[in-house]
Amino acid sequence: MEARTLVDATPRDTIQDFRSGDTVRVNVMIREGERQRIQAFEGVVLKGRYRRGDNPAPGATFTVRRVSYGVGVERTFLVCSPLLDSLEVIRKGKVRRARAYYLRGLTGRSARIKERR
Repeated sequence: MEARTLVDATPRDTIQDFRSGDTVRVNVMIREGERQRIQAFEGVVLKGRYRRGDNPAPGATFTVRRVSYGVGVERTFLVCSPLLDSLEVIRKGKVRRARAYYLRGLTGRSARIKERR
């Protein structure tokens, strides 16, 4: 069975265009028993991108990193996941890499990303 038949890989209006280095807020559906709620995860995109004109691959993912109480937390999301409620870009970052893994080793002022205009 092909992945395209299992996951609907059509562009969505609730996801804004983003790329590596952008600061985004991802709203994810969380299931706790029989209840459902939406939880926000805000951070910098380390890997992955999305453009509305392109059809994403069914297995396309992106990784978001944030520092919570001094500990770096990374989450990987599927672009086409039905659990992904929405994604909004808060800040457009200027990086010269497609994968900004070098941010893992930086702290403080050196971890800042310039804004893309």
